[in-house]
Amino acid sequence: MLRYTLMRLGIFAGCFLVVWGLVATGIVPRGLGGSNYLWIILLALVISAPLSFVLLRKERDRASEKIVARVDRAKANMEANRTMEDSADEAARAHGA
Repeated sequence: MLRYTLMRLGIFAGCFLVVWGLVATGIVPRGLGGSNYLWIILLALVISAPLSFVLLRKERDRASEKIVARVDRAKANMEANRTMEDSADEAARAHGA
């Protein structure tokens, strides 16, 4: 998951630098007043989101598989604990009766 996050951040940083260069050269218009960096950040976000979606598909699938495996292990552990508690409760009731 960390690898996916870092790759996504890298794509955003690359887009930010490209957009900043385009704004600095005048190819893309500047923001109004002091909003130039906000304009560059928003434009970089809009460009990097679909790029990340397409370029990081395999990495996102790998991260998803790891998350699913962790969730399945957690569910199995919870089920094992629940059955252990049920067994202990039944044993206590049988011993008390």
